[in-house]
Amino acid sequence: MTDRFRVTLAQLNPVVGDLAGNAIKARDAWEQGKAADADLVALPEMFIAGYNAQDLVMKPAFYADAIKTLETLAADCAEGPALAIGGPWVEGTELFNGYFILQGGKISRVVKKHHLPNESVFDEARVFAPGPLAGPYAVGDVRIGSPICEDAWNEDVAETLEESGAEFLLVPNGSPYYRGRWEMRLNHMVARVIETGLPLIYLNMTGGQDDQVFDGGSFGLNPGGELAFQMSLFDSALAHVDLERGPEGWRIVAGGKHRRPDPLEQDYRVMVTALRDYMAKSGMQNVLLGLSGGLDSAIVAAIAADALGPDHVHGVMLPSEYTSQSSLEDGEAVARALGCRYDVVPITEARAAVTDTLAPLFAGTQPDLTEENIQSRLRGLLLMALSNKFGGMLLTTGNKSEVAVGYATIYGDMAGGYNPIKDLYKTRVFEICRWRNENHRDWMKGPAGEVIPPRVIDKPPSAELRADQKDSDSLPDYTELDAILSILIDADGSIADCVAAGFDRDVAQKVEALIYASEYKRFQSAPGPRLSDRAFWLDRRYPIVNRWRDRS
Repeated sequence: MTDRFRVTLAQLNPVVGDLAGNAIKARDAWEQGKAADADLVALPEMFIAGYNAQDLVMKPAFYADAIKTLETLAADCAEGPALAIGGPWVEGTELFNGYFILQGGKISRVVKKHHLPNESVFDEARVFAPGPLAGPYAVGDVRIGSPICEDAWNEDVAETLEESGAEFLLVPNGSPYYRGRWEMRLNHMVARVIETGLPLIYLNMTGGQDDQVFDGGSFGLNPGGELAFQMSLFDSALAHVDLERGPEGWRIVAGGKHRRPDPLEQDYRVMVTALRDYMAKSGMQNVLLGLSGGLDSAIVAAIAADALGPDHVHGVMLPSEYTSQSSLEDGEAVARALGCRYDVVPITEARAAVTDTLAPLFAGTQPDLTEENIQSRLRGLLLMALSNKFGGMLLTTGNKSEVAVGYATIYGDMAGGYNPIKDLYKTRVFEICRWRNENHRDWMKGPAGEVIPPRVIDKPPSAELRADQKDSDSLPDYTELDAILSILIDADGSIADCVAAGFDRDVAQKVEALIYASEYKRFQSAPGPRLSDRAFWLDRRYPIVNRWRDRS
């Protein structure tokens, strides 16, 4: 009997819908596994289709094409190691999330996902049919069980595999990042190992897809829960993992254990990766943004420079008569520090022209928020004109605190195609800016050093839409606001919870009212990377029209 078994793990980045391109990546991984004398080359869940493909995977022409691509891949990989890869599978009228074992030039087995997640960003229960509990598949004389992602978060699938003869578990995943997710995965997999007594290999994908970033971090556990190896977080990579059989069964041979970045670095890496892949997978190269001289636009510019390179970032200052000299200097300083293009496009004359045009209709009224928003919408108009003319995608720069309470102008500073800091509270923006000034990594395409001047970080936040305006004129201090938002949004808590935490009831109710009143803005807002498990979009789905208010 075989006493040594080699698995080549392909922790790779698929592109949703790029069936041919994903097959090329799989074939290349298989070739490398073959050269390394692997017995099995494994890729993540739904790899051939890309993940999360949402309703695209239900389109008959799409899943038929995906299955045909897998059959061709099986024929191409006939001579060499078995290839395990995820994709859609159809039997009769039912569509399954399948894991395909390709051997001898054909599909020798399809494992069907049993537990279909139906929470947060996942709607698999409405897309796929649940597969049956089933036994392991054989590669040579070794029997392998593959609980697919969510299947490994429940005891029954792994237990059934162990009872029906599986010798180790290989778990393919499409598991996206949010803070603390890696540790949660590890804890659940340790539970499966302890329950079954089997070694377990957890294989995750990498890369960004819309709002989600798959963070890799694949690992192996031996019986008892000992960590045998850990691949890097976020990086696409191949690893040749050996298992040896002894008197007590199979054990994973110890391998390297990559460093896990600290939480701030993980958040920053996700924002950079999300933008980089959103651009690359959409076929775009350049971005532009309004550089206001403030903190949010500065960190978005830094993220863009690190994701794409400074030559692909265009910062535009659009000053009005309310723009301070310090903001003009700070916007230019950020662009200079990053090495990106910088232009100044004043809006004073355009604002005056709009005001004059509306004067007959506004006669007898006093200036108010309307006139302030005209400035923001003029900036959006001019930035979109530059985007249309020169082809760069416009980035929006609203942080999660502003997005939560609607402190942004729809069709103004909310205009754009992607928002890298959409799930980053303002207090976290301060921390991220300081972290970026102090740290540089080889995955960053921007320059090292202090790219955000300290006075940009230290000055009071202001939209500068009227004289001497400060954000604190309209909102609680960001430390207080973010703490309340964390209770109401991230913890799904109540007004009573806010009061119990020491916050004034009237302030908490005002914040809650702002959250609900700005739902329509979020419905029309640009996508952005998911950093938490309560990000705006798929994690938190509220009606736009909603009269209920918490009176607790």
